[in-house]
Amino acid sequence: MQEVQKARVGVVPFRKLDEDAALRTILEGTAIETGRRFFYALVENLAKALGTYGAWVTEYLPEKRKLKALAFRMGDEWLENWENAIDGTPCEVVVTGARFVHYPDKVLDFYPDYPDIKAVGAVSYMGVPLQSVNGSVLGHLAVLDRRPMPETPRSLAIFQIFATRAAAELQRLRAEAEVREREEKLGRLIDNALDAILELDHDLQVTHVNPAAEKVFRCSTGQLVGQNFQSFLSSDGVDKLSRLIRELEARPQGEQYLWIAGGLEAVCPGGKAFPAEASLSRFEVQRKAFYALILRNVNERLEAEQKIHSLTVEAEYLREEIKALHNFDQILGQSDSLLQVLRNVQQVAETDAMVLISGETGTGKELVARAIHAASRRREKPFVKVNCAAIPSTLIESEFFGHEKGAFTGATSKREGRFALADSGTLFLDEVGEIPFDLQAKLLRVLQEGEFEPVGSSHTRKVDVRVLAATNRNLQQALKAGSFREDLYYRLNVFPIHVPPLRHRGNDVVLLASAFMVKFAKKMGRVLQPISPDSIRRLQSYNWPGNVRELENVIERAVITAQDGRLDLDHALPETTPIQSVEAEGSKAGLNPKIRTIEELEELERHNMIQALESCDWKVAGENGAARMLKMNPSTLTSRMKALGIRRPRE
Repeated sequence: MQEVQKARVGVVPFRKLDEDAALRTILEGTAIETGRRFFYALVENLAKALGTYGAWVTEYLPEKRKLKALAFRMGDEWLENWENAIDGTPCEVVVTGARFVHYPDKVLDFYPDYPDIKAVGAVSYMGVPLQSVNGSVLGHLAVLDRRPMPETPRSLAIFQIFATRAAAELQRLRAEAEVREREEKLGRLIDNALDAILELDHDLQVTHVNPAAEKVFRCSTGQLVGQNFQSFLSSDGVDKLSRLIRELEARPQGEQYLWIAGGLEAVCPGGKAFPAEASLSRFEVQRKAFYALILRNVNERLEAEQKIHSLTVEAEYLREEIKALHNFDQILGQSDSLLQVLRNVQQVAETDAMVLISGETGTGKELVARAIHAASRRREKPFVKVNCAAIPSTLIESEFFGHEKGAFTGATSKREGRFALADSGTLFLDEVGEIPFDLQAKLLRVLQEGEFEPVGSSHTRKVDVRVLAATNRNLQQALKAGSFREDLYYRLNVFPIHVPPLRHRGNDVVLLASAFMVKFAKKMGRVLQPISPDSIRRLQSYNWPGNVRELENVIERAVITAQDGRLDLDHALPETTPIQSVEAEGSKAGLNPKIRTIEELEELERHNMIQALESCDWKVAGENGAARMLKMNPSTLTSRMKALGIRRPRE
């Protein structure tokens, strides 16, 4: 304190201001400086112009209620990194009140507890807020002296000029900082964008690109910048872009932007084209036109949408299949004819050979097809079924190969066909004999070449599908009648499997009936006794024209009507009974059975032999031959075949 008092002794009064010199100081000292150097020059020249001991210019930090020095000079020293709270200081009134404050003398009387004032021996203080154009306080400018600072209009005017210059520079710096921040954010936004962003000049030369453009066009920035963008478009894309630019030029300012409907077809430097969604905008820099083009390669999205669509269709199909399969059981049976079928399945399953499964309705041809698929290398891939007899002839091509949106009336969306769904898997064509003749050629092509065109499309699709076919029709007769193509028949009939009818499977009818009874009894919550010997006899004596499917229905009816834990076949079996039973019952009753002619007996014998031969795949002799099934000598069977004119169809 003694040193401060010594400093105040003998100080000269505040000198008279030379306004002209002060103005020259302002102009000469700050005219060529900007930024931080400007504030240092301003403070130095302010102290020189007013002859004060200290001067400083600060930036206000409202969230901290602090002032941070942009330049702070006290005596002959610069105070670096000065930052101080405004509470309890003369500066607080300037900043919070946003007004000019002047203590011409005895400032210590107003702030006796403020240590900095005491330390320098301040006597007078003058401060003014630095305000933006909207009136908010950006900071403040202040001077301090060890002697009185009388108020004179000239000194205040000079001080205000310095403050105005300081506020203007501070606003400029803040504006520059905001611009830099916006540019940095915009740069990060553009650089991190997933879409390609290209800047084109008025000649459509590429002037700037973001990193995503390199990925979209599969080339470096150097291969893009400086090139005419038209070289990266198809001919249709060039025409479309030129038309859109003319449209933009005709629009008023502020509306020169548009979404490119339908996108553009872009081309990579290697020549690979891709569809791109795009938007285009026009802007001017120094009266020169520029264009901002934003592109997105939609190939991946289209492929993803197509995959999602395919998976959705496949899921719907599989749900239908699950519903359809709830009544199917595993293949049951111990008869020689069925065991031969299973051996055939085992032999052909591991190959990709086409299989033609024949047999009467209800014999389980689909179960055989599923068994082949389950034992094949494609078991993890889809098994897709098409019932050719259940699809209208006008829709079967679409069902096979799919269609494009608008391909025909009612085609409101794109749809995958069964061949596409079965790609890498197995396609089962049930009732293949019902395929319309005009579609058989297209089916033959996909079987031979593995390719097809969806209805309404010109693009060829390739698939890897194994085809299994089934029929209850005599395709040999269809060939003769001209309703089935011979080349398609031989293409399908690589490995024939004949599923025997239930009447040729001996005791299998009892095994199947027992399995069906257990299933339906469990489903209905009933407890039933094993099938009685009388019921077994009745089941074995029936001819089963509907085969396994009919047996399943009969057993379900018998379980429904069961009484006292016993199957009720009286109401379940059809009223019609086999011819042998009718004749036997007639003989027992003393009635004359029907007398048959020689021709009728030969026809019955011929029909019986053909059924036996078909069930044995036309094998005559041996353990699994027709002769053993008929309990005949093989040579006798061969002789009777010649006598009755029985020949293997393919011969």
